Amino acid sequence: MRIAQVAPLTESVPPKMYGGTERVVSWLTEELVRQGHEVTLFASGDSQTAAELVSVCGKALRLDPDCKDPFARHVLLIAEVTKRGRQFDIIHSHLDYFLFPYLRMTNVRSIHTTHGRLDIPDLKPLYEEFYDMPLVSISNHQRTPVSTANWLSTVYHGLPEDMYAFNENPSDYLLFLGRICPEKRCDRAIEIAEKAGRRLVIAAKVDPVDTEYFENEIRPMIDRSPLVDYIGEVNDAQKNELIGNAKAMLFPIDWPEPFGLVMIESFACGTPVIAYKCGSVPEIIEHGITGFQVHNMEEAVQCVDQIDTIDRRVCRDVFMKRFTSRRMASDYVDLYQQLMDPNAEARQLLPFSNKLRRPAPLKK
Repeated sequence: MRIAQVAPLTESVPPKMYGGTERVVSWLTEELVRQGHEVTLFASGDSQTAAELVSVCGKALRLDPDCKDPFARHVLLIAEVTKRGRQFDIIHSHLDYFLFPYLRMTNVRSIHTTHGRLDIPDLKPLYEEFYDMPLVSISNHQRTPVSTANWLSTVYHGLPEDMYAFNENPSDYLLFLGRICPEKRCDRAIEIAEKAGRRLVIAAKVDPVDTEYFENEIRPMIDRSPLVDYIGEVNDAQKNELIGNAKAMLFPIDWPEPFGLVMIESFACGTPVIAYKCGSVPEIIEHGITGFQVHNMEEAVQCVDQIDTIDRRVCRDVFMKRFTSRRMASDYVDLYQQLMDPNAEARQLLPFSNKLRRPAPLKK
C-alpha cells in the first residue's frame, strides 16, 4: 500500500526528548516500512525515518527559536499533503481535526487518529459537522465525549519490542516520568513517596506554560524532601535505564488521560505501574497483574508496599501481547484495507453525503 503518515511539527519524528504523538507516529511508520508498505512521512526536516520524508520546515518547532507562528508552518504542511493527496492509497493523519476540510473537499481516502483529550465543549459541534471523517481513538474512554462521531475502532499504542530491556532485578526507587503540569499530579507522586518512605526520581520536562506552576507548587516540595531527586527531561536511552531500575512507576494523574505511553514503556521493562483510575488507565493496567489502579492517596501508599506481589515477567509478557508496534501497525493496516474495499459498506462517506451514519461500537 502507498500510505501517507502526517505528523505534527512540534517535535521531530521520533522526538529528541519528550513527545508522545510524534513518538507513536515514528513507531508506526517504521513498522509499516518493515512490513513492506510504501510510506511517505510528512514531518519536520530533522526527523529520522526509513520512509520517504517530506517536510515544510527544517527542524521541530519546539526547538526552533526562529519559529514565532507554528500555525503558519502547519498550514504549509496541510497544503503539501493536499497537493500530493492522490499519490496515496490512504492518508493517515495525526493532526487531530486540522485536515478535515481539505480531505473532505478532495475526497481522498483518509483516517484520523485523535491523540488528545476530547472533553472540550468546542469539539462537539466540530465533530458533528465533520461526521464523515473516519476516526480512530487511542482508548475507548477517550471517545466518550463525542461518542456519536464516525469512530472506526480503538487502536492502542505500541512500541518496538526491542526498544526497552526487561529488568527482573530493579533498584528500590519509585519513578515519575514525563511532564510536570497540574493534570499529571507530580505533587501526588511526591506525597506518595514521602508517606511510603521511598526514594522518588522525577524525570520530567517543564513546558513554558507550566513554569510558574513548577516554581510555585512543585519545586518547593522537591527542595524540602530528602527523598526526591529531580533530574529533568531525559532521552530514550536514559529512560530505558531509569524505568528498568525502578521498583514501580507512579502515574497519579488527575485528568481523562487519552492513553499514557509511560504505562506501556514501564511494562516493556517489566516495571509495574501505580495509577489513579482516570481516563484510559482501566484499559491499560490490569489491576493486581501489571500494577494497581487506585482512587486515593491511602490506596496508593498501600500499593507501594504491595508492589513486590506483581510479577515483573508478567508485565513484560503483557507488553509483548498487547502493546507492540507490530500489533499496532497490523491493526491500522486492517483499517486501511477496510476503507479501501469498494464492496464494504462505506464508513468514509462521500463529501457532503446525506447518508445516515451509524456509529461504530466500542472495540478494542
